[in-house]
Amino acid sequence: MGQPYTTAIGYFMGVALSLFSPMPEPALAQSTWQNPPDPIATFLDTPALPRTQISPDHQWMVKLEHPPLPSIAELARPRVQVAGIQLDPATRGPALEYAYRQLTLRHLATGKEQTVALPDQARVRNLMWSPSGRYLAFTLTQPEGLELWVADVALATAQRLTPPILNATYGNPCDWISEEAGLLCKVVPPNQGLPPAVPTVPNGPRIEQNLGREAPARTYTNLLTNAHDEALFEYYLTSVLEQVTLQGDRIPLTEPMLIDEATPSPNGKWILLETVERPFSYQVPVGLFPRRKAVLDLTGQVVFEVANLPLADSVPVNFDSVRTGRRLVWWRADLPDTLFWVEALDGGDARTAAPVRDQVQQVAAPFTDAPQTLWQTERRYNRITWGDATRALGYEYWHDTRRLRTWLLNPASPETAPVLLDERDAQDDYRDPGRTITATNVYGWHTLLFGPDGNSLYLEGRGASPEGIYPFLDRWDLTTNAKVRLWQSQDPFLERVHYLLDNQAQQFITQRQTTTEPPNYRLYDRETAQSTPLTEFADPLPWFAQVTKEVVRYQRADGLDLFATLYLPPGYDAATDGPLPTVLWVYPQEYKSREAAGQVTASENSFSRPWGYSPLFMLTQGYAVMMGPTMPIIGEGDAAPNDTYLEQLEMSAQAAVDYLVERGVSDRNQIAIGGESYGAFTTANLLAHTDLFRAGVALSGAYNRTLTPFGFQGEQRTFWEAQETYINMSPFTHAAQIKRPLLLIHGAEDDNAGTFPVQSERLYGALRGLGGTVRWVELPFEGHGYRSREAVGHVLWEVTQWLDEYVKGGK
Repeated sequence: MGQPYTTAIGYFMGVALSLFSPMPEPALAQSTWQNPPDPIATFLDTPALPRTQISPDHQWMVKLEHPPLPSIAELARPRVQVAGIQLDPATRGPALEYAYRQLTLRHLATGKEQTVALPDQARVRNLMWSPSGRYLAFTLTQPEGLELWVADVALATAQRLTPPILNATYGNPCDWISEEAGLLCKVVPPNQGLPPAVPTVPNGPRIEQNLGREAPARTYTNLLTNAHDEALFEYYLTSVLEQVTLQGDRIPLTEPMLIDEATPSPNGKWILLETVERPFSYQVPVGLFPRRKAVLDLTGQVVFEVANLPLADSVPVNFDSVRTGRRLVWWRADLPDTLFWVEALDGGDARTAAPVRDQVQQVAAPFTDAPQTLWQTERRYNRITWGDATRALGYEYWHDTRRLRTWLLNPASPETAPVLLDERDAQDDYRDPGRTITATNVYGWHTLLFGPDGNSLYLEGRGASPEGIYPFLDRWDLTTNAKVRLWQSQDPFLERVHYLLDNQAQQFITQRQTTTEPPNYRLYDRETAQSTPLTEFADPLPWFAQVTKEVVRYQRADGLDLFATLYLPPGYDAATDGPLPTVLWVYPQEYKSREAAGQVTASENSFSRPWGYSPLFMLTQGYAVMMGPTMPIIGEGDAAPNDTYLEQLEMSAQAAVDYLVERGVSDRNQIAIGGESYGAFTTANLLAHTDLFRAGVALSGAYNRTLTPFGFQGEQRTFWEAQETYINMSPFTHAAQIKRPLLLIHGAEDDNAGTFPVQSERLYGALRGLGGTVRWVELPFEGHGYRSREAVGHVLWEVTQWLDEYVKGGK
């Protein structure tokens, strides 16, 4: 153990795998991808339920066929990584795009279905309903670029409007102007030429400097690093704005520029254009680069300069801090052509005491009047849901307290004092009143749906309660602030309202599911209490219909109520079959109140089927699986939750294990802990600080918090403000205490802030040097989550092998 040794990590087929026992042994290089045992492998290749969308007029539903898991060859396609973006240089779309294979239209009243004829191997993305729902625009990804297509919904026919020239490298490529005028699109500039060549000889060293200015930044990935990156960024993000009619006519509106997005006004007469400007930054992604926001007419002429925002690389890392200047510029949904925006009055710094944080201003076309102040917020602006000329709902939020306020605003009379309608802890699910239901107006934009009395709104809520999750529909009287329950889901269903078909809420479309029936749309008539099926999707994985699913409740040592969803294999009976090897899959969450932390937010009636590399697949191998055992990290008042992170984490884990053992489901010597991202971080911590688990599985985690010094997860303090917390929370600090086997898996191209692949590599190196039992798997071309069929199958094989050896086998 004390003698130094080195090992060669073999790379073949792009997979780096190393297995070490407690004594030094040669590294094992896996030469090929591995497939998980049956029936997992078969389940991975089973087609998933289709994705669905319903038209604005609620007459049509489009069904989109999910593609199979992509091959590793697709992930290996060349990609350009600049300014926080990953793009496909061949298509001018996002790298690793998720596209659908088939488009089927279903008339909801008759149930008649027609598949839209598209080219073979079609890759459908960016669906956009026209305001009335008569047309459905979308993009098709071809090998050389993205085309714009439009389908006539009633005829179920589609035609191509452009060649493969759309630019979707950043943001949506198109938006509807109107059904008469067509769409507004970003297109690749004609005759652009070849991309900048990679310099064969560097022009000089990379040099950055900071002269006394505070510029904190979280650990972003894929940033600009040199002048060539800047040239690539400009080359691929440069677009020309064009109007594309439904006859395929194209009208150029601008010169080539770095267009972020272009949004027509509700009446289709103006364009809100946002562009990215220099200087660029090597420290923050494109979302924080300088921005210019302007209003154009339909000839492309600038009529109003809205904002010129500087580089936002010095915004404090606190969650309620924002960039200065006019931000969140957008059109009012209830009016034809009125802009509104938000501007910080506290310098954008949440650390600064201020009686007023933000102001909302508005200006109507032709944008020549002085902006009118509509609302000033005491906390940070959250959103506005527009209703009509005299009513809108404004929301403000403050992260440190988790307090969310809802106000009734009068946009036509800003001098009228807003009326406070609701204030609550945003994490208090039991008091969540639900979301306000909207409907499309004459412009096709969504605004509040008022009842026949003109003073009532409708609320659709999740319905969390101590008894379980029972979604509801309420009528909300804005005059009295009283709510009346109109409908609520009942056992054994989990059913939610998706669309109201009239302003009396007499008929509405719901989506209903049970533990054995997948989500399906239904038409509900409140007067007759009749529910009529609109779709009849079948269970794609009926094997899991026999799985026992239960939301279980227990307490930790400090008296806090906890819960988890426990899954048991088909036919299992603890009394006769005895304990099972068990997997706990975890992800902790921070709270500011014990009351909110102890609430039950999972439903026993939901339809749960595994996908990707879900730990639920372990049910097929004879394991019990406890998903999401709550592990609240609470900091009430001025207390920071993470200052007692380890103590609370250990209490929660102990409570979950005690429950499983006392119930007879699990044996203390056959329980594993696992998680992804922050759950992986938690897994390593629990192995370091408890002896509750026989082995661990950690996917795409971060283990050394000194590598994320300007905050992580819910932590807003910097490393220098909370050194002890950062160090104590880091599993890397306590690597010598990790005595149980740990499987580390990480995507080689992880682009999530803070979870660089080096995090797993360094923890592996530490455990190897300390004589631990550890295996490190790096998946080529994969990101924070794993997508290719090869990688997903291999991860499930690794997890199965690891748990069978060290948990089920009791090694």
